[in-house]
Amino acid sequence: METMLFGIPNLGFYISLLILVGLLVTGVPAPFCFMASLAFLVYLYGLKVGALLPMSFFNMSSLTILAAPLFIMAGGLMGSSGIAPRLITIAKALVGRLKGGLGAVMIVACAMCGAIAGTCSAAVAAIGSILIPEMEKEGYSRGYATGLVAVASVLGQLIPPSVPMILFAFITRLSVAACFLTTVGPGIITIIIYSIVNYFMVRNNPNIKVLPPATPRQQAKEFAVASYRGFFALLIPLIIFGGIYGGIMTPTEAAAVAVVSAVLIGLLAYRTLNLKGLSKTFQTACTTIGVVMLVTFFVMMLSRVYTMLNIPQNVIATVTGISENYYVMMLMINVFLLFLGTLIEDFSGTLLAAPLLFPLIKHMGVNPYHFAAILGTNLGLGNVTPPTAEILYLSARIGNVTIDKMIKPAVIFMVCGALPVVLITTYWPDLSLFLPRLLMPEVVG
Repeated sequence: METMLFGIPNLGFYISLLILVGLLVTGVPAPFCFMASLAFLVYLYGLKVGALLPMSFFNMSSLTILAAPLFIMAGGLMGSSGIAPRLITIAKALVGRLKGGLGAVMIVACAMCGAIAGTCSAAVAAIGSILIPEMEKEGYSRGYATGLVAVASVLGQLIPPSVPMILFAFITRLSVAACFLTTVGPGIITIIIYSIVNYFMVRNNPNIKVLPPATPRQQAKEFAVASYRGFFALLIPLIIFGGIYGGIMTPTEAAAVAVVSAVLIGLLAYRTLNLKGLSKTFQTACTTIGVVMLVTFFVMMLSRVYTMLNIPQNVIATVTGISENYYVMMLMINVFLLFLGTLIEDFSGTLLAAPLLFPLIKHMGVNPYHFAAILGTNLGLGNVTPPTAEILYLSARIGNVTIDKMIKPAVIFMVCGALPVVLITTYWPDLSLFLPRLLMPEVVG
């Protein structure tokens, strides 16, 4: 289809993209932003809405996409069912006696949270609300603790299961289980680098209290006691991973089991959840789920429109016209994803970037599962990078601090931790492909 407007190729697409990003930045709810962008293209090019709607409804009936709302629900239940405090206790037993140990506990706890929730926001809400006041009591500034939970919450979507990876797999028709595995390597590297940066940032701070050293036997006993008390909390990620990669359950079935398990643990095992609290958690989670499902619905139509207008092919021509060098092209993709992440949250960013860049990635010969990890790490960094920085502002609300008090430590972690992980993931494919090739060689190739 001809996409010239006023003699400028793809001008309509650029305007629609400007409408989308502009509305998102100004705070308009995400579904309406995507709907407005779609409506503009439909009106401009005289497309038939009647031909777009059935295709989107048909695609939304997939069982794959059902995993996303179920994991969002599981993440909401994690805080109210008493799982999060027990995960923190286990993390303390592992790294709590190191210099800056409570900061390392924050990082490890966010990773453990990700093994259940799959989103950054769940990690901030569940871990930050508990650990930020505790870190302040131990001598950390409230701004530092809040900045740390903001950047560490990215582990919530790097450690599987990951809701953005479910959405990416759904749009690109890839294996959800394999996409989960691609971000494990970057997630582990992120934990290590953040812990090192945290150590160097607090090692000379005399206000920070450190637990006295313990013998290996004492530490083993502490970990055993914490693991015993948090047995049911640890059971959920074990069920998820074992079920998916043991071939017992699909990701959607594992997500449903995670929800049921979290409810039973909160009601019966830990008794921290009642029917009123359960109802409130479901209401909050359903609001997020409704937004994600509506955005996905409109993105399915937008993706079809992009194909009809040959937008992916034009993106390929534009990028290859600038440079044919693999490293330069990958750098341009990273810059675009990081820029996108600074403007819109991870769900919308994933749904928008997947149909736009996936054809370019295939043209370049990049393994599509490697691209999943590149997308995840970039949008994770973008979520805590101003101006929009949804997770940064959420953390500020949870920590009850102003942005200026948390921005300096957050930027240090981003520059010294998150950015190197993005580059390592981009230019070292084996980091993200090792586990998928080991466990699912027939899928990843």
